[in-house]
Amino acid sequence: MNEHLLQSQISRRSLLAGAAALAVAAPLSAFKSRITKASISAITDEIGKTQAEAIEFAHQYGLSWIELRNLPESGKEFAKMTEPELKLAATQLAAEKLKVSFLNTSMMKFNWPGLVPGATVRDADQKRWDRRKDDLANALLAANILGTDKVRVFTGTRVANPETTYKLIVQTMEEFIPMAEKAKVHLLIENEYSQNIGNSAESKDILGLLPSPTIGLNWDPGNAQELKETPFPDGYALVPKNRILNIQFKASNILEGKFKMDWKVVLEALEKDNYQYRIGLETHGDAAKRMENAHASMDEMTHIVGRLN
Repeated sequence: MNEHLLQSQISRRSLLAGAAALAVAAPLSAFKSRITKASISAITDEIGKTQAEAIEFAHQYGLSWIELRNLPESGKEFAKMTEPELKLAATQLAAEKLKVSFLNTSMMKFNWPGLVPGATVRDADQKRWDRRKDDLANALLAANILGTDKVRVFTGTRVANPETTYKLIVQTMEEFIPMAEKAKVHLLIENEYSQNIGNSAESKDILGLLPSPTIGLNWDPGNAQELKETPFPDGYALVPKNRILNIQFKASNILEGKFKMDWKVVLEALEKDNYQYRIGLETHGDAAKRMENAHASMDEMTHIVGRLN
């Protein structure tokens, strides 16, 4: 074999070996955090006194996503708006290059008839119960127009023994599932301390009874804290990770105070569990300091996300 040919073969083997090494190393070197600034969202009526101010806030922090609940100027729920109103809102958001990650509704957040056998139910609550499917139909229409596939639902005013309500909650959600499936929308039960599904154990219970992928969880660890739950690691260990389709955090969970959580550790756990959806700021707290806290919360969350490996 002449020297030129031998050198050529050695060079080729070296090239192939180098390529193989790069191929092995590539997944490690190319890995990037799944949770980035693009994962963060915020509810518009808590980041601005008007929708325009809320949009400005979103742009200030480079957000691609926002959550909707009420129009800041009027307090009217997006889920109860007319079709022309919804189309106008959708057009405005599209022009601002903002997408809707989640539609927060007050749907089913009242005292359901039948939750407490023999108990008197107010006429207003009875009427809300009777029109529940109409309200859902409007919320699904709103979701479709606004371009989101996730809508929040609640589970009735909390009773002394919430486990006694599970049967009615399941029956009610099973009524809703065909409508949501037709609209291609997920219904996310929020764990809310005033409701019958308020903590992680209850969330696990109800999701186990509702295996349909149309039903998911809006995990709000701050709400669970109100029921004396340590949301992480205790609460998080209970909830089915593949059913969490949205997460909300409050200013009190991320700023200094007794309810502060270590969000870096939480986000690292979510990455490990392949969480791929949004994390939305629901500022809450003192109304006089709400905007100040909204900015501080967003500053802190974007800082934490930037520190993820």
